[in-house]
Amino acid sequence: LAVGWGSGMDAAWAPSPGGCELVQSIMDCTGRWLSSIPGNLRGDTEELFLDDNTIQVLGNASLLLYPQLWHLSLTRNRLELIEPGAFLSSQGLEVLSLADNLLFTNYSLTAAALSALPALRTLDLAGNQLREDMVSVLVSNLSSLESLSVARNIIMRLDSSTFTNLTQLLELNLEKNYIFEIDNAFEGLQSLQRLNIAYNYLPCLVGFGLTQLRVLNASSNVIEWFLTLESDDRFELEVLDLSHNRLLFFPVLPRQSKLHSLLLQDNRMSFYQRLPNGTSLANITMQFLIIDGNSTNITTVRLWDELCHSNLSSLRLLDMSQNQVWGLPDDFLAQMPSLTHLKLNQNCLEAFHLSEEDPLAMLTELDLSQNQLMELGVKVGTGDILPSLQLFNLSTNRLQALPPGIFTHTRKITTLDLSRNRVDLCPQPGEAESLTCVDIRGVETLTHLSLAGCGLQGMGGRPFQGTSLMHLDLSDNRQVLSGDLGWLQDLVLTLQVLSLRNTSLSSTAVDFSALNSLVRLDLSRNSLAAFPTSLGTLRLRSLDLRDNCLPALPPDVARVPLGRSLRELYLSRNPYNCCTLGWWDALQQAEGLRVPDGREVTCSHGSRALRPGALPEPVLQSCRWQTADLALLYLVLALPTCLTLLVAFVVVFLMLKEKLLKMVKTQCGVSSPY
Repeated sequence: LAVGWGSGMDAAWAPSPGGCELVQSIMDCTGRWLSSIPGNLRGDTEELFLDDNTIQVLGNASLLLYPQLWHLSLTRNRLELIEPGAFLSSQGLEVLSLADNLLFTNYSLTAAALSALPALRTLDLAGNQLREDMVSVLVSNLSSLESLSVARNIIMRLDSSTFTNLTQLLELNLEKNYIFEIDNAFEGLQSLQRLNIAYNYLPCLVGFGLTQLRVLNASSNVIEWFLTLESDDRFELEVLDLSHNRLLFFPVLPRQSKLHSLLLQDNRMSFYQRLPNGTSLANITMQFLIIDGNSTNITTVRLWDELCHSNLSSLRLLDMSQNQVWGLPDDFLAQMPSLTHLKLNQNCLEAFHLSEEDPLAMLTELDLSQNQLMELGVKVGTGDILPSLQLFNLSTNRLQALPPGIFTHTRKITTLDLSRNRVDLCPQPGEAESLTCVDIRGVETLTHLSLAGCGLQGMGGRPFQGTSLMHLDLSDNRQVLSGDLGWLQDLVLTLQVLSLRNTSLSSTAVDFSALNSLVRLDLSRNSLAAFPTSLGTLRLRSLDLRDNCLPALPPDVARVPLGRSLRELYLSRNPYNCCTLGWWDALQQAEGLRVPDGREVTCSHGSRALRPGALPEPVLQSCRWQTADLALLYLVLALPTCLTLLVAFVVVFLMLKEKLLKMVKTQCGVSSPY
């Protein structure tokens, strides 16, 4: 085994001519400025990559030396022509990529060359400026194809003559063209399972009848209607993407299908059983006139009952975000017993009601954010409501409270987002019934809670009693810290992430030392003028101090437990003093610590903002004077004066010596010899 492995490695990394890289039987000549296929490569090459070169013509003799080739990639060259006999020696070629070339110039000759590939399974013709008639010629004799991409071309209209004889085709990519009409173009593709027509200009999809199709991506068009043929045939459709269109109504779906993902994001869709002003459209119908050749068909749909014949029993994901939904039809959710993800965010909902008739027993994620919800109604009885719910997003609404006992039935909820609602937490047991508040006490499964921008004031009591919160977001509540942090006492053992961004925190007296489990703390956008000393004992891994009023950090910040545990520290947009940067130097030497915004950190010297790591010499000298020992400074300043006075005294004494001695003798009456 050792000998075999060693010899295999030698062969794998053997040098090859032309600067190409050889790995086993794969030859990579990407980006070598080649104008033709090298003729001195290994004859047993099976995969050849020639992307990002300047090849213009693939001649008849280009591939004669590589009969074992099954994968050839010529993406992003200048290929204009493939001569008719270019592939005669490559009958085993299965994968051919010709994307981003200029094949529109000699497409008929290139088509003749492609017709000599009986085993070709995958063909990429994207980005070749091809029209629909050119595509028809290029693929007309490729009955073995299973995957075809003609994306990023200039196709405008498809009909029954475009894709003939492609009976084995499984996947077709038509995205990013200019298609505005499709006329029976896919009916002959009996094996087609995946169809991508995204980023085109289709105004509608009417009479959809591709029963064998599994995935249809029609996103980013201008579709206003999606109508399936009225048929009892079973459709294999599993994924339908109609997002980013102009749908006015919920799509008319097959009566029998395997649909599990329906994406309707970013449309103009609404339901018309009841309008916001109370008007009912129960008796209003819409008639669609479908003209097919000489035949005319009229389909009538009642606007208030768009789902009358759609089978949604297997649906697991429904995304209706970014629409104009005011309310849901009666029993709308009851038709989806398998639903696990429901997204209704960014709509116009003013109320949302849940009952035992719509149990949504499988639902794990419910997003109602960015609506106009003022009421969340729950009819609590003996049965469970949302028993499998794990993520509940109610952010950016007009809620002031949640129904009492709503979390008694959601036994698996882990994440609750109530941010940007005018809600308050119930502080004490027994107050949930008398106050307008949200009671989360005793919800043991809850680990993530966001209350950002809720206008919370002076938290008190024990609002988190019986919970095991790990992530708590209290940012943008400017009065939430008007008292101490005693209301966090029930989270000291579990809380790992705490956000107090923009909470008007200015006092360093706030004690964080009890929160021993914290690993991430966000104190940005506050008014801290000094580093909170209580942080020194914590073992945080991430700390955010941006946008405060800090002139400096403690000099020993890198030596305390906090400094040794930190791995991520944000410091920018603070008025640091350029003359007290010892802490910055210590942080630069701390092992394992990263300052992601280090390039944005500046310090102030006078009116100048400077980078801490590149202070000019005049600034350094000025800082030395400012930080020198004052006693030594005073001594240096006083010493010349003292010396001057001493010299003056000596001179005066010597000049007046005799007079002084006589004066002393006269005063004392004692003679002394001279």
